[in-house]
Amino acid sequence: MIRAGKVDLTVLGAMEVSDSGDIANWKIPGKMVKGMGGAMDLVASAKNIIVAMMHTSPGGESKLLSKCTLPLTGVNCVKKVITDLAVLEITKDGFRLLERAPGVSVDEIKSKTKGRLLVEFEVPEMNL
Repeated sequence: MIRAGKVDLTVLGAMEVSDSGDIANWKIPGKMVKGMGGAMDLVASAKNIIVAMMHTSPGGESKLLSKCTLPLTGVNCVKKVITDLAVLEITKDGFRLLERAPGVSVDEIKSKTKGRLLVEFEVPEMNL
């Protein structure tokens, strides 16, 4: 099904996402891994890719970057990122902030996003 192009939407976790829609989700340097699994097939075949992830690493570093530092799973393929802090759309100009989590300010999201971030309007809180 996946390789035949019958998957229109996939939701994946990620370790990093770039502001141009690149995704890195299968390898952490220095850690033992068995392989990339089916993630590369999913990002190569699905038409709409959404990433669900934490906004920052356990150490507080941004996982939303201008360029991924980990090995890439897919290039220019992510359409939207949903984190614990925000909902962001990938555009040619970077991450467009669409919604923010309850109690999270736009300034906090800005400080925790290392890639290009577009704030084009009054950003509403997510409806949970």
